[in-house]
Amino acid sequence: MKNNDINSSTHHETLTATALGWVDEATDAMALPLRPSTSFLRDPNQLDRAGRIFTRDDNPTFLQPEALINKLEGGIGCLLYASGMAAITSIFQRLQPGDHVVLPKLVYSGLRDWINTHGVRWGLQVTYLEDDGEALQQAMRPGQTKLVWLETPSNPTWQITDIAAAAAVAHDAGALVAIDNTVSTPILTRPIEHGADIVVHSCSKYMNGHGDLIAGATVVAPQHEAVFNELQQLRNEYGGVLGSFESWLLLRGMRTLSLRVKAVSESALLVAQFLQASDAIEEVMYPGLVSHPLHDVAAKQMSNGFGGMLSFRVKGGERAAKLLASKVRIFRQAISFGSTESVIEHRAGMEKPDTPTPRDLLRVSIGLEHVQDLIDDLQQALQAVTVER
Repeated sequence: MKNNDINSSTHHETLTATALGWVDEATDAMALPLRPSTSFLRDPNQLDRAGRIFTRDDNPTFLQPEALINKLEGGIGCLLYASGMAAITSIFQRLQPGDHVVLPKLVYSGLRDWINTHGVRWGLQVTYLEDDGEALQQAMRPGQTKLVWLETPSNPTWQITDIAAAAAVAHDAGALVAIDNTVSTPILTRPIEHGADIVVHSCSKYMNGHGDLIAGATVVAPQHEAVFNELQQLRNEYGGVLGSFESWLLLRGMRTLSLRVKAVSESALLVAQFLQASDAIEEVMYPGLVSHPLHDVAAKQMSNGFGGMLSFRVKGGERAAKLLASKVRIFRQAISFGSTESVIEHRAGMEKPDTPTPRDLLRVSIGLEHVQDLIDDLQQALQAVTVER
């Protein structure tokens, strides 16, 4: 691929819209060519291991989306995976039995479930934190704690972590900091600038943005070349790589990433403000609200908005929450998030019985519909719940 030096730009709008400005050398095509070949021809005069060999780790379709994500996050390299979970677990798979890891209690349920089964079986020592202030300092075991996992805003309560403060604590104890940046995306937050060592994405969400792809990515911060090489080897050996067509779809979706993320952030704030004014709502969880306990921290490390995800607790408990979710007409009752369509979900019902997620909580992903239509939809659903209660 030829590079037209557009990636010298520091503006994410330009980087995403042009996909770094790469052009196919063979055809001068501006769109990423799809290369589905599983094998690559060997040089008869150089049959040792050199050059491209097999698509599991050598697929040229990876290069442009990996380069774009890496540029947006400010890392030394990016690796694509077959799913967000494949990306997440690769970071834990590089640890040794007996290593200690620290995670927030309210973390993505898929990771919590993996840690509590496979991670514990792997021999990892695990500490879950209610918060990451003084509790993080007290949880660190210098020499044994190898990884502090952060998720900010956290799913599904959208708590905020001061990344720089947490990174300072972790680094003092000799631990790496990995952060799930799926919700913020680099359009809103660049964790490496705040001290993170590894950044993870479920690219199935905002990165792709169209609800038709499963993919994941990790980005490694400068000065951690050995970590990047280790993750690259693990990806190849475990085989959790992305397919050619999926890589092509991912880059296609990322060209509108900046526009989409800023648009849903604007709408989410308006929806959150509407819900906060409703007498039927117990609590609204959204870092863009001034009432959020860590709004100032969010404003310090997020730009261009506060994301398209929010949750709210409904007065009347689980029954009222489920009833409200059943009454919406424009919102779709579905799992996942980050697509063009707004979805609403009774989150605890999708998690295991030991979930810490409140039973009266509904999680919402704001899409690209007109925001007034979304507000009107919630309004009529709230009224319907009031009548039936």
